[in-house]
Amino acid sequence: MKKIVITGGTGFLGTSLARHLQSKGYHPVIIARNRPDKNFPFDFVFWDARTTGDWIRTLEDAIAVVNLTGKSVDCIKTPDNCDLILRSRIESTRVIGEALRMLERPPEVWIQMSTAHIYGDPPKVLCTENSATGYGFAPNIGRAWEDAFLQSLPEGMREVRLRTSFVIGKNGGAMKRLKAITRLGLGGKIGSGKQGFSWIHEFDFNEIVLHAILHDSFNGVYVVSSPNPVSQRQFMKALRKKMKMPIGLPAPEWMTRIGAKLLFKTDPELAIYGRYVKSERLEKEGFSFRFPDLENAVDDLV
Repeated sequence: MKKIVITGGTGFLGTSLARHLQSKGYHPVIIARNRPDKNFPFDFVFWDARTTGDWIRTLEDAIAVVNLTGKSVDCIKTPDNCDLILRSRIESTRVIGEALRMLERPPEVWIQMSTAHIYGDPPKVLCTENSATGYGFAPNIGRAWEDAFLQSLPEGMREVRLRTSFVIGKNGGAMKRLKAITRLGLGGKIGSGKQGFSWIHEFDFNEIVLHAILHDSFNGVYVVSSPNPVSQRQFMKALRKKMKMPIGLPAPEWMTRIGAKLLFKTDPELAIYGRYVKSERLEKEGFSFRFPDLENAVDDLV
């Protein structure tokens, strides 16, 4: 079986992608700094995400490397966490580039995770691959991440950057927390409820990665998100309907800022702000979504 290496792949997104690739007849290998439990179903190689070592041999003869490494942004933005969010992305990307240049038979393509948050939080603008990037902590992280990637990319290697929105799935990601909130009767609008909620079903995310690996025409930046973004209010209404929860108490901004930190140990601005994003390139290059609409995606996941 053809080998595909996923760096930083022990979390929800990496394991979902590995299962998808395995179901298509590929051999996924996970390289990460977080050791999984004994029942982890994929080949695993440890690295510290900061230095080269014996792990680089795993990259030899792989047809692709998919880099998902980086501390989760689902946390309180203390100075220490902000430093780790940036440093974990930049250092790991640079080390992967260094490792690839040491190989005799490197992968043909490097698929690099990025973020749709690079566009900031415009309240109404629909952002595409050609839109200007935004202002603030997350856009700065996104730009630094992509700059480090382009500086680390070996000469002649094909590159794909995935500016990814919220990935919703059955076993993790944003949906897990949103379902828990909805069960408590708290799944109403947050703030105005008009902020963008761009999302993508895990199946479509995994298929986009596979397409990027297999099709040489895929190159450069792609927005990885459903073609039909919705507002936060619309998303929660669809989720409540599917979960048969008649109550969804609204949360004003001040309450969200307190509750997110105290109850959920996360950044309240992840819920208070949002963005509407959509890819122009995926449609032009022939990618077809299985779950383009929110209702069908929620039906499948809940």
